[in-house]
Amino acid sequence: MEYVYAVLLLHHAGKEINEDNLKSVLEAAGVNVDDAKVKALVSALEGIDIDEAISKATFVPTAAPTVTTTEVKEEEEKKEEEKKEEEEEKAEEEALEGLGALFG
Repeated sequence: MEYVYAVLLLHHAGKEINEDNLKSVLEAAGVNVDDAKVKALVSALEGIDIDEAISKATFVPTAAPTVTTTEVKEEEEKKEEEKKEEEEEKAEEEALEGLGALFG
């Protein structure tokens, strides 16, 4: 992905997209450059109008799901109910233990 970003950066800066420029951008970003990938990408982009490709590209945002306050309240209520149930079960167990001691 960083290779594509480097191409877009070069394009935006108005620089020629060639192997040397692409390597320079990638190295400046701290990327371990794969010469084969650079050659393949530069070769694949020959004759491509990047502005046209960008304008025709489909963008699908991947937004994180939002949590509403209602959902948060419901989750808190559910946790409170579970806690109350656990406390009731514990109280019942303690009561049974106490009865066992009386008749044991």
